[in-house]
Formats: sequence, structure tokens, C-alpha cells
Amino acid sequence: MDARRTIRAGLAVAATAGLAGALLAAPAAGDEERTSGPEWGACPADMPEAARAQLECATVPVPLDYDQPDGTTIEIMISRLASTKPADRQGVLLLNPGGPGGSGLSQPADMSALGMPSTVLDAYDLIGMDPRGVGRSAPVSCGFTVEQNYPGNVPRYAEDAAAVTEQARFARKIADQCAANDPDGRMQHMTTANTARDMDLIRETLGEEKLSFYGASYGSALGGAYASLFPERGDRIVVDSNLGATSLDRGSLRRFGLGMEDRFPDFAAWAAERHDSYGLGRTPGDVRETYFAQTSRLDDQPVGGIDGATFRFYTFVALYADQSFGPVAQLWQALDEGDAAAARSQAEKLRSTAPAAIVPGATVPSTAAGEAARQPGAATPSPYDNAWASFLAVTCNDTDWAEDVSTYRRAVAVDRERYPLFGAAAANITPCAYWHNDPVDPPVEFADEGPENVLVLQNLRDPATPHRGGEITREKFGDRARLVSVDSGGHGVYVYDDNPCALNTTTRFLLDGNLPESDVFCAASTTSGLALDDVGRRERAETLVQLNRGPGSAWR
Repeated sequence: MDARRTIRAGLAVAATAGLAGALLAAPAAGDEERTSGPEWGACPADMPEAARAQLECATVPVPLDYDQPDGTTIEIMISRLASTKPADRQGVLLLNPGGPGGSGLSQPADMSALGMPSTVLDAYDLIGMDPRGVGRSAPVSCGFTVEQNYPGNVPRYAEDAAAVTEQARFARKIADQCAANDPDGRMQHMTTANTARDMDLIRETLGEEKLSFYGASYGSALGGAYASLFPERGDRIVVDSNLGATSLDRGSLRRFGLGMEDRFPDFAAWAAERHDSYGLGRTPGDVRETYFAQTSRLDDQPVGGIDGATFRFYTFVALYADQSFGPVAQLWQALDEGDAAAARSQAEKLRSTAPAAIVPGATVPSTAAGEAARQPGAATPSPYDNAWASFLAVTCNDTDWAEDVSTYRRAVAVDRERYPLFGAAAANITPCAYWHNDPVDPPVEFADEGPENVLVLQNLRDPATPHRGGEITREKFGDRARLVSVDSGGHGVYVYDDNPCALNTTTRFLLDGNLPESDVFCAASTTSGLALDDVGRRERAETLVQLNRGPGSAWR
């Protein structure tokens, strides 16, 4: 741990002293006594009612800038699903659903409804949180509007070098817009390292000597950062669907291309078995050819405002869960038939279930009119503004992104050939290239020295966080970690999916704290590992739909 990190970690104790008040409170007096713990109460009224009925919420004040622990503070909202068996309770398990930009306030109730084993619910108070900058925790804004029709935070597929140049112009406008909507400079402090520091203040405020953690997708980066910055304060760390980094850096984003190549054969095999219904190809190879033929036609002549790049994006997000194969196959059908109304309808279904941090604002033609529609200045705030803005803030602040457009042109050319399905999107330029502030921290490096307490969960065919991310995380942590590889497709392993081997391995670790002796391979299984009765199965299905992972939906 370098000196700067050591100082900031040490400041965590002092920073909790005397912090209370409004979202942006006055400077705290560092010598006041720390309060005994958070004041738990009802959760916000706009939470899903089923979750709100089970949870209690509180706020924890933290420094906006950890270099100035007695300066301005912000409040982090947390939630709790408390163990009801004090004799079995082992501590707290803090959760993060991913993003960056994902709200985790309802996650304790969500994971309970998905079928988290009762032994784990008895052993831990499950703690949810809206990370700094997100939701109810000092939310940031880029001023995105409904009328602007922002196309989301995954860059458009670039069919040639000129498309990269066009994307660069757009990315610069978005970076300028975000800076204009951050006059007090608060956005620069939205980093993974600072969120990890917030987590340690939450641990201390809760009166716990150690903190256990479960994080998925970007949450794996957050867990990796916490286990590296505070190795002796982490108890049992589970990182699921791994980026292979402690941030969503360029390498992690580019691996979207690899992930789609890994996962697409599952969809192609599914569609080929149903050729008589959807007509997408009699073999997986035929389905792949249909994909490329479709993109080519749509690039020349969009249908219902959907061009080739937009079609690629919707196919990509549909690969997060098998349940989305049917809806995206219907989209392919509608586009092939030139049915604009049906295509828009199916695209809207997929759009409304994509993750808030990357969801496109609307289906807008790639034309001059569409570009005009994407300009800022309209009056209606987008409901995705905070998710988009917090995603950009954390992603752009965590690492120093290349600024030279030629760097992205070269990367796009390489990945277009290497990963033809989606590589030229994942490698394209983003607003991070033009972000208005440099990182306030160096990237957090994985710490391979510390307790052996990191369990790495990874599906073999994950479109956004491919298996390589899990391998990298395992390698970086060294003997501190074990890798659980699951012969499954899709995004999310523990309780979000249902492989018995992975479920049992993770549950054992959470209960006894002992890692497997070696890495684990979990074979594909059609048997449920969750011991659910009819009511439990119905509740799980309803929760998956709510989390955008059930029939007609893609992922959270």
C-alpha cells in the first residue's frame, strides 16, 4: 500500500467524527465524538414496496474529498436486512449490484427474494447502498434530457475510421456537457477508490471490526479495490462476473467484444433449433451469417430508426440472460421483414430492460435529424441522467484515458477484425477521452499480500465480463483468491443464476470463511441448487422480472 493510500486509509477513522446533517453538510469538527451508529428508519417511499417493507435505511456521512477529511461532507444512504437470529449472526455483508451507477439500496431484499439461502440470511445483516454520486447519495448530473435522446454509454459500432472521428466529436460534446453541469467540481471525487473508502467508514459506523462483501459486474472492481486498500479489514470477499480490474478501464470495456464472441454461439444454437419459428438460420453458422447480413442492410437502410450499430447493441444486451433470446429473435424477424412498427416495439422492450447506465435514451435514426435530437438544451430531465452521469464520472475518473483519436482508430481496426460481432463498438472512443479533470488518485492495484479471503465467480460465457476477467482477477490476487468457473452463459453467478455447484461453493465460503483448496470448475446443470417451494419460485421469477432478467427482459 503506497503512502498516499496509507494516509487516506488512516483518515477514515478521523473522518467519521462529528459528521451529520444535510446532503452537503458544513465542515465537520474532527475532534467531536463519533456517534454510536446510524439512525435506522423507513426507506424512501419511491423504493419498490416489497423491498421497502423488509428494509430499514440510514445515512452515513463521509468526506467528499478524503484529502480534506474535515471539509465538506456528503451522505451515503444505506439499507439493512437484519439477521433475525442473533446466535447465528457473524457480521455484515455489504452488497453492490454493479454499474458503475447502479443503485443497490433494494439489493438485500432482492437477493433474499431470489433465494439466497436462509443460513446466509441468518449469518449476516445484508447491507445495501447507493454509492457516492448515485441515487440518494449526493447524486451527480450531466443534465441529460429526454429530448436529447442520448444513445447510452456504450460507444456506437464504428464501421470505419470516419465513424470513430464522428464518435469523437460527439464524445467531446458530452464531456463538455457533464463539466458544465458540475460547477462545484463534486464529480471529480466520484471514484472507485473513494467508494471503497466510504465502505470502510460504513463498516466502522456499523461497529464492525471487519466487512464481508458481495459485488457483481462493476461490483467486482469495487470489491477488488476494497480488498486491496483495506486487506486486513475485509472478512469474506465474493466478486462475481469480473472486469479483471479495479475499475471499468479501457481493457475491461474492450472485452465486451470478446464477451459477445464467447456468448453469441449460445444464442445462435438456440435460434437454429427454432428456425421454423423465427427463420434466422438452420445452423449456428447460418444465424451468425444472418447477423452480419442484417447489420449490412440496416447500415444502408435503417428500419424504424434502427441502424446496424443500434441492432448490434440490442443483440449484445439481449445476451445477458437466456430469457431475452425470444424477444431479440422477434426483433430480428421484424427488421428482416422491414416492419418498422414491430421493430420499434421490440426495440423498446429491449431498451427498457437494458441497464440504466448504458441504456439508450431512445431509438434515434443515425441522420442529421437524429444528431440534432441528441443536442442538449431541452427542458425535460431524463430519468437516466444520474445513472449515465455517475457511470461516466466513475469510469472517467478512475483511470487516465487516451486522448488521441488515432489511438481509438487503431484499436477499432484491430477489434473489428478480432471480434467482428461487437469489437468496433467496445473499442470506440468515449467521453472519458475529453474528461475535464485528471484522476485524483492513481489506479488501485490488486494487493496479492493479505488474507486468503477472495472468492472469484465467473461464468464461462458472459457477454460483458468474459471468463478472461475472472482469470485476470485470480492471477492478480494470487494465493489470496480462488476461481470458480461455471459452465454457463449470461451475466451473474451467485443466486442471480442457479448452478448448484457455484451456489454451494459460495455459500460454504460465506458461512465458514474457508476458500476451496484449489480452483473449482462447475459443470453445466439443469438442476436447481435453490431449495425453493412454489411460493419461493414464484417470488424469484417476479424478482427477476423486476431486475430486468426475466422473460422479455435482459439484465439489471
